[in-house]
Amino acid sequence: MKEVIFQSKQFKVAHSDYSPRLLEVVFTKEVVQDFLKEVEQYPVQSLEYKSFLRFRVAEILNRLCDNKLQNILQSTLTNREQGALLINPEGIDDVSQGDEMVKIATAFVHLVGRSNFDDMTGKFYARWAVVNTDNSDSYLRQPQKPLELHNDGTYVNQVTDYVLMYKIDEQNMKGGDSQLLHLDDWEDLDKYFNHHLARRVMKWSAPPSKNVTEDSYHPVFETDNDGRPVMLYIDQFAQPKDYEEGTWLADLGDSLENSNKKLSFPVPVGQFLLINNLFWLHGRDKFERHEKLRRELMRQRGYFSFATNPFKSYHHLARSNRS
Repeated sequence: MKEVIFQSKQFKVAHSDYSPRLLEVVFTKEVVQDFLKEVEQYPVQSLEYKSFLRFRVAEILNRLCDNKLQNILQSTLTNREQGALLINPEGIDDVSQGDEMVKIATAFVHLVGRSNFDDMTGKFYARWAVVNTDNSDSYLRQPQKPLELHNDGTYVNQVTDYVLMYKIDEQNMKGGDSQLLHLDDWEDLDKYFNHHLARRVMKWSAPPSKNVTEDSYHPVFETDNDGRPVMLYIDQFAQPKDYEEGTWLADLGDSLENSNKKLSFPVPVGQFLLINNLFWLHGRDKFERHEKLRRELMRQRGYFSFATNPFKSYHHLARSNRS
């Protein structure tokens, strides 16, 4: 039986089966329906055009949860021993409810911060499908290849404290499990964090599909306000300048992928992950081929905006937070 951390009439928080660091949050159908009824007056287009309405829907969700949800989210996401949530809003589990999922996700993340402008879609969130025939210029949409462990926001000049990943649809799918690795569980953390290249500023560039034309420059590792390692790394977009940087990054990527502490588990349709992006890495396993394979995902990523944010070390890298 999962250890329950918090329970009310509206939602329950418990340790997951996959790791004590990953918490599961289940919301009752009743509170989900009450929320969707109250925010019916705010179509997704309104949330796109009026950014302050994103905080309004967050306020509504928190009120319906007796004003307890915001504190739980903030404390969990910044707790180094946790920092990750698998969230299940009961009764929302079909692609036809995609707009409702956008509203739910928006409410959640705006209780802790603000979502960044997503250049890939030109909105404060991104929705995209993975199908069997895609020829994308990154592994994001290529189903037969794994999306290796990484942090988001590595190639943009924006603070990226959190990432939300929502499973909107899944058809004819086998494989493709979500994968997570907590930085403190990585067996080789000390080896790479203490290497002389760990804090060397490196170049990071995005392919054309990301719609980002400006390169980003930052080291792989920094520290939080308590001196603990935080990370900003992705294998696909690193641009090492020489042999030493290239081989070090290749070894680092192999070490992450081969870690025995990597979590791998399915996320059902209608559920989503919300993680601290600076001490959790995320990815996904490859899918088995099927001509009618389809998976639709939604992403929001952004920065913590509450006063107790302990992750200031990367903030000097941000020149804009456009949304």
